[in-house]
Amino acid sequence: MLAYLVEHAQGLILFDTGIGAANPETEAHYRPRRRALQEALSAAGVAPSDISLVVNCHLHFDHCGGNPLMAGKPILVQDVELATARQGNHTFDELVDFPGATYQELTGEAEVWPGVWIIPTPGHTAGHQSLVLRQGDGTVVLAGQAHDFASHYASDQLARQALLDGVDQPLPTYQPWIERLAEFDPRRVLFAHDCSVWEPSQTVF
Repeated sequence: MLAYLVEHAQGLILFDTGIGAANPETEAHYRPRRRALQEALSAAGVAPSDISLVVNCHLHFDHCGGNPLMAGKPILVQDVELATARQGNHTFDELVDFPGATYQELTGEAEVWPGVWIIPTPGHTAGHQSLVLRQGDGTVVLAGQAHDFASHYASDQLARQALLDGVDQPLPTYQPWIERLAEFDPRRVLFAHDCSVWEPSQTVF
């Protein structure tokens, strides 16, 4: 499980907060090896108090586990995701509603800071979202668990390109939000459960 720290002129954004405590059954199933969030932030020269904004791609326990350490910090989440989490059987309740939890609910996409976009990427959950970062040297997408693997994202990209190139059907289907992410022309896409990074193929002349 990968979380990401984003430096921006307006402050620090933490995209996901790591694996939270779970019940014995879940622990036995996943057998997680945790690195404490405070330790990970400290290695980057940052303390929890330095974080300005938290963005969760979704609210499963392995993505919002450190949220209770961010009490009082704005946590950006899709309204449908928060509503689903509060209905039960989605995550562990104490990781969602804890003392000082401060949610900013979004309905759809939003540019939350200059050059920082949240884009709904439903599939893994109905309220899944990704973070798009426009930078001087190109756009980076933090896709969370929109795909489990970079290769799955690459497959969707190939299917989209084949359709654009007029390749005859049948072609594989792909998530409709792939089109929206493509509009940002990303130079890199990073994921929560895969250390591989997607980059567009280079045309050779």
